[in-house]
Amino acid sequence: MNYPRDLMGYGRDAPDPQWPDGSKIAVQFVVNYEEGGESCILDGDPASEKLLSEIVGADAWPGERNLNMESLYEYGSRAGFWRLWRMFTERAMPVTVYGVTVAMARNPDAVAAMREADWEIASHGLRWLDYHDFDEATERAHIQEAVRLHTEVAGERPLGIYQGKPSVNTLRIVMEEGGFVYSADSYADELPYYVDGPKGPHLIVPYTLDVNDMRFATPQGFNSGDQFYAYLKDSFDVLLAEGRAGAPKMLSVGLHCRLVGRPGRAAALARFLDYVGTFEDAWVTRRIDIARHWWQVYPPQTSG
Repeated sequence: MNYPRDLMGYGRDAPDPQWPDGSKIAVQFVVNYEEGGESCILDGDPASEKLLSEIVGADAWPGERNLNMESLYEYGSRAGFWRLWRMFTERAMPVTVYGVTVAMARNPDAVAAMREADWEIASHGLRWLDYHDFDEATERAHIQEAVRLHTEVAGERPLGIYQGKPSVNTLRIVMEEGGFVYSADSYADELPYYVDGPKGPHLIVPYTLDVNDMRFATPQGFNSGDQFYAYLKDSFDVLLAEGRAGAPKMLSVGLHCRLVGRPGRAAALARFLDYVGTFEDAWVTRRIDIARHWWQVYPPQTSG
């Protein structure tokens, strides 16, 4: 039976990732930069944005602007981003940005700061839209334009991509485009893995929706910074212990400027960054560095 899903993965014999310098865990922080690329009738969208804001459970407003929603997003680009930027640069901790291309183009100062800090800027698509019901030709055009505009705005093309709300065509379109080192539209593992593609094996570096501040904006999620910190710390501690016992893994942490950029949540993130910084066997890195490491240590023919 030709079943398209892989439910087995690495199984009981997961490979040792051999993280650099004998590290027992790879920790990767993602800053999602989406503000200005969300649904808005000013951009020709049919309705206002409804997801991931302080208005939990908001409805989209067909044909109308939601100024409360817009200003909540604007907080992320105007204030939250800079709080996160200072937090990570003061600690010299590397970051991967999932950059929505149109959002980046609307805030060149933020992009300049990302580049100044040597953050990886991966693609988060042209717009922060739900692509599951887009036709293939339109989504392909959006991905091509995302690469073109990203290259213009950031000075180099993106090497990673996380569409975020993909369609069944997204991964194939990305693989056919041919310029991406990795994709991140998967939550299926704690290690990178390969999938077969039209131009050869393609690397997936999985992401996370649980170790993610988006849960501040969902009905079942974090209600306080203490809950967020506890979940971050527990996730780190379990994976570090497993790594020290001989099975190192990767911990991804998802962040949003308009969510964890709020002071009461940023305090919890700062505590976690300082906690991680006390461990010499924790490799804090960018997703592109994890991808390149995996390509080198486990090239496709030996990936298992």
